[in-house]
Amino acid sequence: MAGELDKKDLSTRAVHAGERLKQGEFLPMSTPIYSSATFLYGHLEEIDAISSGARSGFTYTRHDNPTNAALEQAVRSLEGGGVAVSCASGMAAILLALLAAGVEKGTAVVASQDLYGVTVKFLTDVVERWGVEVDFVDLFSPAGIEKMWARRPKVLLFESMTNPLLRIPDLPALIADARARSCRVIVDNTFATPVLLRPLELGADFVVHSATKYLGGHGDLTGGILVARQEFAEETRHFSRLVGAILGPFEAWLVLRGLKTLPLRVTRQCESALALAAWLSRHPRIERVYYPGLLTHPDANRCKDLFSGGMAGGVLAIVIRNAVRDDIFHFVDSLELFLKATSLGDVQSLILYPAISSHRDLAPKHRERLGITENLVRLSVGIEGVDDLRTDLAQALSKL
Repeated sequence: MAGELDKKDLSTRAVHAGERLKQGEFLPMSTPIYSSATFLYGHLEEIDAISSGARSGFTYTRHDNPTNAALEQAVRSLEGGGVAVSCASGMAAILLALLAAGVEKGTAVVASQDLYGVTVKFLTDVVERWGVEVDFVDLFSPAGIEKMWARRPKVLLFESMTNPLLRIPDLPALIADARARSCRVIVDNTFATPVLLRPLELGADFVVHSATKYLGGHGDLTGGILVARQEFAEETRHFSRLVGAILGPFEAWLVLRGLKTLPLRVTRQCESALALAAWLSRHPRIERVYYPGLLTHPDANRCKDLFSGGMAGGVLAIVIRNAVRDDIFHFVDSLELFLKATSLGDVQSLILYPAISSHRDLAPKHRERLGITENLVRLSVGIEGVDDLRTDLAQALSKL
């Protein structure tokens, strides 16, 4: 059944994948929350068979849980992977990806310099402690790419759409070059979601998501997902059990429920984000709009080539003309529908000031080099009426 379902439309998979996995005498239409640490069997030999891998089943929730298994099957189908594991957070998913990719003392990891600020800190403060050489490069310059391959990395880590400037790397070329060099590729696909892009289909080895964002979509959970090619299934499961950074079954159930409307939500968010980006680009108080659906974005053509359905994502960033920190605070505080929240991808529209949140840990000069200026804010567009969102932005900008 799973194999046949994987061939169907993404919207069909979002509704049906992972559901109705028979566990006993009856078949629930909607996967329930299996809030149990352990699972019982009539005979010890059954537990032995499951533990040895001779048969499928559930014994201990750190290893497997029926609710989590349903979620993992669903995301695996959406991303086109061989195996998926649900994790306590997106950061936990990155940790597991690095372990499953074979990162260890003496190996090198090359990462995009445009990574999420906390991912940068994780690589420098945690991964480097393992004796791993970590280097950050500019994936949008020939010199940066040349520098990257000179390092002979074990792993290349980057985002399919960067935060907050929405740059889109040349995934096909980067992945092809990495595979030719036996370098494993980890792609953070949180911003794009499988609705817009499926990096595993382009040859990537691992895809990670902060399920807190679009996959869950309702701002009511923290979670992560790692999806890997089938050849890494054993390592992925092995390290997941050892590290134990598992997603609780209640949170897994929330993400699974959120997936049902993922294609609908993302389509609406992309449409509204494009409309707002076009309007803001003409506003006199806006110096610049970063949105790959606009021709002014440096990766507009790549967006058209790589992303599905002509969509360009539900996030945009704006630079407010001549604004200083106090102006930004006043603008954000004046908004009524855009909620002040350090997240994205929710049904509610959200606003974030990267300099004090997502990239707070980076030195001011480092942020400046990356183009994250003091007058830049990020908007995550929800599913509200786009005219209402435009009105909200207009009234807040009029107060500057």
